[in-house]
Amino acid sequence: MDTLDMISTSALILPAVIVIMLAIQASRLRDIRQMLQDARRKARLLSIDEWENKELRSALRAEKAHVAQLQRKLVLLQLSMSAV
Repeated sequence: MDTLDMISTSALILPAVIVIMLAIQASRLRDIRQMLQDARRKARLLSIDEWENKELRSALRAEKAHVAQLQRKLVLLQLSMSAV
């Protein structure tokens, strides 16, 4: 095999190696993109959960206040009933 044959063989092999390396890089980039999409989705869900938790805590505070108010009214009613 003379020098010209080696050069032409190398010229044929080099693009194949480049294509294989590009395919590997594309696969890695696809994996990274998928991880980023998953992270965004999780962050959005966490944000929604946080908002729901705030709403539920607010509703719970309102219910506790309402129960306390009803208990005070019950005590007053019981006192007024015992006074009669």
